[in-house]
Amino acid sequence: MKYYIIAGEASGDLHGSNLMKALYHEDANAEIRFWGGDLMQKIGGTLVKHYRELAFMGFAEVLQNLKTILNNIKICKSDIEHFNPDVIIFIDYPGFNMRIAKWAKEKGIKTHYYISPQIWAWKENRIKAIKRDFDKLYVILPFEKDFYEKKHHFPVEFVGHPLIDAIHNRKIIDANVFRKENNLDDKPIIAILPGSRKQEISKMLSVMLSIVSDFPDYQFVIAGAPSQEYSFYEPFLKGKNIKFIANKTYDLLSNSYAALVTSGTATLETALFKVPEVVCYKGGWVSYQIAKRIITLKYISLVNLIMDEEVVTELIQDNCNSKTIKAELTKILEKNHRQFLLKKYDDLEQKLGGIGASEKTAKLIVDSLK
Repeated sequence: MKYYIIAGEASGDLHGSNLMKALYHEDANAEIRFWGGDLMQKIGGTLVKHYRELAFMGFAEVLQNLKTILNNIKICKSDIEHFNPDVIIFIDYPGFNMRIAKWAKEKGIKTHYYISPQIWAWKENRIKAIKRDFDKLYVILPFEKDFYEKKHHFPVEFVGHPLIDAIHNRKIIDANVFRKENNLDDKPIIAILPGSRKQEISKMLSVMLSIVSDFPDYQFVIAGAPSQEYSFYEPFLKGKNIKFIANKTYDLLSNSYAALVTSGTATLETALFKVPEVVCYKGGWVSYQIAKRIITLKYISLVNLIMDEEVVTELIQDNCNSKTIKAELTKILEKNHRQFLLKKYDDLEQKLGGIGASEKTAKLIVDSLK
């Protein structure tokens, strides 16, 4: 069968790659064409467009790049028509994917959504479009099943969280080898995860690095995003004793003692690696002013949302500054607070279910097409 997959971000590339592996296992004759990234490309199929050409965040940034976005939608529709797939599998990335889904549904193409949009956070009125435009919905957070089925009477499949698969299936590198290969010393590592898009990295990295000199007994290591070149990070590193490692975030987290993390999927990844973290977020002023008026969630990190309590500290906008980051990092380096966090991380993993999200989803997709 023919599968068309659309992933528009680094996290979608990761989960898309694991889903593709599972699809090839379930369907030996699978033909896959996709929008994604390097990880998906390594699995096989044909890459149409890389997600680095699609990543725009915030209201202002989207408006500035509207012409490019509309052109990408046009290219995508044309490519789908030419490929004529049995199903389109949409992975998150709702602003783009829901436009394509509406068009595809009208064309009579089967539409499956893996990792549904977070309409429980904002734009809940999107439920009308989801009910209208999608044949199947696969959710990855435990509270989402009740949200869709009990509140909106729309049946969905809870498949578990694919991050557990990604972490479980990774190739484990020896700690000493990791340090030697990356020119790291014996000091405990504090990982800095400033995001994957240029806009958020530019906002976050300077303030995250501002406290480095206050922690001389630790070494700080930046996790470089696969979508960005080293030259983009270089100006932030001048004059600072900070290491930079690209495309090895999981290796870095598995060897880290603590972390400063920009809000997003990385907050959950860090927790699943059992690394105490402080969540930091600064957005563009206009985007933030709009967002805070329409988003009614108590928390911004997935860790706290899933647990429905403040497990990790969230430093947002003006509260994300050198003084608060230093204070909160000091706290998670202390033994008692670390033990509290690690216990909560264990509870979090149990809530998310076990391994096998990718395999469950692929089987459900293939069976539904048969």
